[in-house]
Amino acid sequence: MVMNFLKGGAAINALARACALDLVVVDVGLAHPLPEAPGLIGRRIASGTRNFCQEPAMTLNHAKAAMEVGIEMAVRACQEGCQLLGIGEMGIGNTTVASALAAALTGLPPQRVVGRGTGADDACLARKISAVERALKLHGSSVLDPFELLVRLGGFEIAAMCGACLAAAAQRRPMVLDGFIATAAAAVAVRFDSRVKDYLFAGHCSTEPGHALLLEHMGQRPLLDLGMRLGEGTGAALAMMLIRSALAAFTQMATFESARVSGPSESQT
Repeated sequence: MVMNFLKGGAAINALARACALDLVVVDVGLAHPLPEAPGLIGRRIASGTRNFCQEPAMTLNHAKAAMEVGIEMAVRACQEGCQLLGIGEMGIGNTTVASALAAALTGLPPQRVVGRGTGADDACLARKISAVERALKLHGSSVLDPFELLVRLGGFEIAAMCGACLAAAAQRRPMVLDGFIATAAAAVAVRFDSRVKDYLFAGHCSTEPGHALLLEHMGQRPLLDLGMRLGEGTGAALAMMLIRSALAAFTQMATFESARVSGPSESQT
């Protein structure tokens, strides 16, 4: 799927072209290394993370390195003149990770936040809930600290997006969030520094039950609600076009006074 991004054949490629957005693909730690390809930014930490039902998903150094990748990418974009940033991801099994983070951050039971992800049947959904329950029990109160939260329950892509949110806020640039996984990363960033929330736009609300609950916990209202479950940053891309349209209307429309549009007559008041 990532190779499809690089070849320009994925949904996010089509939307990025339609919305005139620059798309950056970063390998933070896929399970299997990709061959070098034009457009791929290689920042591999390791070949995937570990089983969080048995041990912390990452080492301290790995989590720090993944966050630094996100910081680097966001700072680079700002230095290149980007005024609006967006994040999304391509991962396997990471709705389970996002669910664990959502449960830890909100205090809600796993049954409330775990969804079917990419078409899980009832048996698979039960396994996902069980995995989140076991992870929360194993890691206990340590999940209260945001960095420890990433180390124990996170993934490389989530740590990187968390770093990107922190860097965007530090650069005073708005960040548009894609779906559940990106929102989980942003929620951890807000736990690091509550001021990050002022720079976030929730691009859309996915069909994952934990997404709406996590957005509510963060005080965010999604710009779009289209029943999407596509991922890849597609919801963020659509929302970025909406934000650009709103900005154009706000800055380019004439006021009633400048356009000499009359107001209500005295007889109407």
